[in-house]
Amino acid sequence: MPTRRRALLILAALAGLSLLSIAAALAVGSVAIGPVEVLSTLFGGAGGTAGDVVRSLRLPRALTGFACGGLLALAGALLQVLLRNPLADPYVLGISGGAGIGALLAIVLGLGVVGINGLAFAGALGAMLLVFGLAHGDGGWTQSRLLLTGVIVAAGCGAVVTLLLAIAPEDRLRGMLFWLMGDLSQTAAPQLVLILLALLLLVALPFARELNLLARGADLAQALGVAVRPVRGGVYVVASLATAAAVTHAGAIGFIGLIVPHLVRLATGNDQRLLLPASVLGGGSLLVIADTLARTVLAPQQLPVGVLTALIGVPVFLFLLSRAAPGRR
Repeated sequence: MPTRRRALLILAALAGLSLLSIAAALAVGSVAIGPVEVLSTLFGGAGGTAGDVVRSLRLPRALTGFACGGLLALAGALLQVLLRNPLADPYVLGISGGAGIGALLAIVLGLGVVGINGLAFAGALGAMLLVFGLAHGDGGWTQSRLLLTGVIVAAGCGAVVTLLLAIAPEDRLRGMLFWLMGDLSQTAAPQLVLILLALLLLVALPFARELNLLARGADLAQALGVAVRPVRGGVYVVASLATAAAVTHAGAIGFIGLIVPHLVRLATGNDQRLLLPASVLGGGSLLVIADTLARTVLAPQQLPVGVLTALIGVPVFLFLLSRAAPGRR
């Protein structure tokens, strides 16, 4: 278990990284804005082009990216406890597939941003309920049953997504593909997703002790007084809502929920009291940095942020897999 002082130092360092990543996102882009000008825009109310760019475009996008990255990392950390697999991913249970169906259907129908977000969230919740309902048999559900059900539902959602891409009008294909690869360019109001991130983290943290015991096995946790079935159900609901909210606002962005909790666990240990908030800060920072790179690498053209997270996540995943493999022999 980490000491209180060490835990505070780790959280302070990650909070500093979060602030630096957001500051870089506000200053860097096709229009470069100096640090002094950024500060005067935020706190002094300076107007002009710099004020419009920072307050109306970059700040909402950076805050939404931070919140979505934090939600994905929180979901990944919780699912890795739920499935007792350090390489589990928020997308493994088919939640993003359901959101993808809803969002692409809205784009095909010509709905606006509100319609896309609404149908994406509805699709994610529908997939969550479908997986949970199918996996819950007479004797409850187990990790393997939940995982297999999620994989099957995700495969079915992928087939429907492919069908929607095949029948979509050509003038809407680009927007659909950008959403599938992750896109923060349409974000405008980060307040809701930031509030949801804070609420879900506050809901999860009081159960850190139960999660620590559950990570060691359901039988041991139950013997020590943990109500295993309600805790598992709560973990699944919180992780699913976090994934649904992130996918709704940012599209299908992969690897954040996979690599961030695992890297944080390697650095800090497996105490959920530290792991959960540290994963939120690390995931938020990583997505903000990736989105900043996506905006600037080929500026003024923007890349889908999911491409950058995949380019970062694939080598890290292979490295983690190579470290995990000898221990499983």
